[in-house]
Amino acid sequence: MPLPQALAKFNRQVTNRVSGLVAGWAPGFGIVVHSGRRSGRVYHTPVNVFSHGADYRIALTYGRDSDWVKNVLAAGEFELETGGHTITLTDPVVRHDAAVSWAPLGVRQILNVISVDFYLEAHPA
Repeated sequence: MPLPQALAKFNRQVTNRVSGLVAGWAPGFGIVVHSGRRSGRVYHTPVNVFSHGADYRIALTYGRDSDWVKNVLAAGEFELETGGHTITLTDPVVRHDAAVSWAPLGVRQILNVISVDFYLEAHPA
């Protein structure tokens, strides 16, 4: 079960503003830059991100029905700020792996505890 939506709301209003200051360059973190499906407004969402070969995998800690996930799936592409660089990613797809084998060991253990077994995968344009 992903983290509760009440926590997601708090994070959007408080935590994301603070974590956004370091998420674009801190290891294991990134910022998804995406546009709203209806509003067209640009959003910056801090995420846990891991590279897998040329592809990138993002932990869906609030589930696959989060607005940012719906936005990037609808658009078919988005930008990811990570490691001090901005990368355009395309063809996002949500995948499921109950073993969370896509995440590094230490992170995998935490994600297993909070039952996060969905991730979004995309590759560079």
